[in-house]
Amino acid sequence: LIDEFPIIALLATQAEGITQIRNAEELRVKESDRIKSMADNLSVLGADVEEKSDGLDIKGKAHLNGSKVKSYGDHRIAMAMAIAGLIAKGKTEIDDISSISISFPGFFDTLKKLCK
Repeated sequence: LIDEFPIIALLATQAEGITQIRNAEELRVKESDRIKSMADNLSVLGADVEEKSDGLDIKGKAHLNGSKVKSYGDHRIAMAMAIAGLIAKGKTEIDDISSISISFPGFFDTLKKLCK
């Protein structure tokens, strides 16, 4: 679930109760430190997130607010933040989306089709 972690963390902000993600230390040495990246971005958006050495505690159900977020040069973080922008109230700006073309060049076209 290394690649799914960012979207799972985002989904946890919309779930009831507290989602605990543990034993995920290896996420700190992927394209970015995905644990810290998601903790920082979700917090900026208004989620109640506690970073742990090996994962996150995420309290749902959060009302996310559009904000400026960072991709950290990580395509999975950038895509998760694009999805976060769909559920957040207000405008969400991602600092750099160029990394998305690494794994999903048609991401935004697909997302537009799904949003119709």
